[in-house]
Amino acid sequence: MSQEIAVVGSPDFTTGFRLAGVRRFESITDDEKDERLDDAVEEVLDDEGVGIVVMHDDDVADLSRTVRQRVETSVEPVVVTLGGGTGSGNLREQIKRAIGIDLMEE
Repeated sequence: MSQEIAVVGSPDFTTGFRLAGVRRFESITDDEKDERLDDAVEEVLDDEGVGIVVMHDDDVADLSRTVRQRVETSVEPVVVTLGGGTGSGNLREQIKRAIGIDLMEE
């Protein structure tokens, strides 16, 4: 069972998670983003030990179409995006996709 949390993003974004104890991370500077972002995300998605991937919304927008589609449809690991004004609807959809039911149904 996948249990590790991985974070992909800028050094500023990953630092807080690293200080909180996240050991799996890919820090990518703005200069490296064009060459490394897609590869880093695919590497983390392919890691069977990773259950949750955390990314910033801006970084997801910078992914190639195929990798972005994979991120948006990934069930395991589940990809959680932060920042960029994401609302509870986006998080609700991510949780629903991850566990298969809508916990907020009325």
